[in-house]
Amino acid sequence: MRSKRRQSWRAMPGWNVGRRIGRQPLRFLQNLGKVDRTADDIFDEHLQNFMRQQNAANRLQKEFNNYIRCVRAVQAASKTLMDSLNEIYESQWTGHDLLYVQAQNLDMLWQDFTHKLSDQVLVPLNTYQSQFPEMRKKIDKRGRKLVDYDSQRHNFQALQCNPRKRDELKVSRGKELLEEAKRTYEQLNSELHDELPALYDSRVLFLVTNLQTLFAAEQVFHTESAKVYSELEAIVDKLANESQRGSYTLKKNTEPQSPKSPNANSSLIINTQPPAQNNISPGATTDNLPPGVLYKVKATYKYRRDDADELSFDVGDIIRVVEYDDPEEQEQGWLMGIKEGTNEKGMFPANFTKPL
Repeated sequence: MRSKRRQSWRAMPGWNVGRRIGRQPLRFLQNLGKVDRTADDIFDEHLQNFMRQQNAANRLQKEFNNYIRCVRAVQAASKTLMDSLNEIYESQWTGHDLLYVQAQNLDMLWQDFTHKLSDQVLVPLNTYQSQFPEMRKKIDKRGRKLVDYDSQRHNFQALQCNPRKRDELKVSRGKELLEEAKRTYEQLNSELHDELPALYDSRVLFLVTNLQTLFAAEQVFHTESAKVYSELEAIVDKLANESQRGSYTLKKNTEPQSPKSPNANSSLIINTQPPAQNNISPGATTDNLPPGVLYKVKATYKYRRDDADELSFDVGDIIRVVEYDDPEEQEQGWLMGIKEGTNEKGMFPANFTKPL
């Protein structure tokens, strides 16, 4: 019964008239808009370019934020690793202090790198990306003003279409509203016709500048950190060489050997006191040597210098032993030599070599 009454009530004349009347103007305007709408093909092209540019900026910002988060995570992991190495690297081992210094250098490089990524790459990227929401608001406002303009144009045309019922006062007012709507729309439209191409053209210069800064920061970081790792490798190589010679093997009644005197117990040097440079090691050949050369030695271990006045060499390198320029610079267990092939000159530990 209830459903029948409801159906009969809906069938009565006048039911839902208000709803039909309320929707008719909207449909009318929508239909008019479909039939007669202001078109701007050039603006549509600018809008498509804007949308592509905004999508690219959003993606770049998202991926770079993710990248810098990963860089900071690696930075934290690197610091934790180096802290652990400093703790387990025993104080009597060669290069203990140098290891700490290089770990600090590495941490400073990470800090400088992340600072550059944040301030010189991410901040400009955020500034560039922030233009798009504001421009989008202006584009949306233009769209609303375009609807207002088309609506006022249709209203004005409707007022003029029936000369018999023409109300000049309404026609005059309609014309004023139309001109105001047109002026507002055209002002916004003209601004966007200038601003959208300018924004689109700026993408190339921004991308070039941003990427140059990024790649330069990457290059500096990796170049300088490679130098640090090279120094760390040299420290560990020296530890390995000294370990092979039994420098860190526990022995009864044996005094700890100074890292700076690797030849204190070696049989290659006759004297336990600082030797005179003109003393010749047992087994060394002194015949047919160039002027100034006392004798030659061959490297039995790899050595990487700790100071600028020292000589680096690899296993098998030949070194000409010469006099010290200043005899007071002599150190126990160290010789002065010139490496054949490169003519590099410097001090070196005698027990890393054997006489020829």
